[in-house]
Amino acid sequence: MTQVVYWRQDLPPLSEQLEGEHEIDAESPHVHYSFGDREAMWSQCYGLLQKRSEERVKQEVLRLGGSCAHIVEEQITTKTDDAAALSWLHGRFRFLMYTHP
Repeated sequence: MTQVVYWRQDLPPLSEQLEGEHEIDAESPHVHYSFGDREAMWSQCYGLLQKRSEERVKQEVLRLGGSCAHIVEEQITTKTDDAAALSWLHGRFRFLMYTHP
């Protein structure tokens, strides 16, 4: 299989068998923030968070011996370090892992 991670409405192949439910955490890189630039910061961090979370899910699928994963839920929160004027996103992703019979 070339695709390992399937997001939300994308479904894995019907030939795969459900192994179980798993969860990973991932964070975007920390970026300096300013109060007028929240939307730009969110869009920059969100894309990087999605990329990191997909890499983490792929690692877990390989580590656990699966063939693919279907991400079914994501919870994203904003984290800040006001002393350093840094902000980043933290995501928790729940996915169903499949194996090839």
